[in-house]
Amino acid sequence: MNKEAIAEKLVKLRGDKSRETVAKACGISTSALAMYEQGERIPRDDIKIKLAKYYKRSVNFIFFDFNEHETYS
Repeated sequence: MNKEAIAEKLVKLRGDKSRETVAKACGISTSALAMYEQGERIPRDDIKIKLAKYYKRSVNFIFFDFNEHETYS
């Protein structure tokens, strides 16, 4: 898994929403989301699913497929 690529996708997906908003919606701490977005940690599978549902993307798109055409809007 490419932590840096995942971090970049998570930041782009969050857009202009605050970390607090996304973290609260996903039931995680703001500091955990910050670590994922900074490439310091990879979320557990259950958190991957929550983030994917929140962003209306597949787990594969966010965490595994780095060659797929990326759309964030």
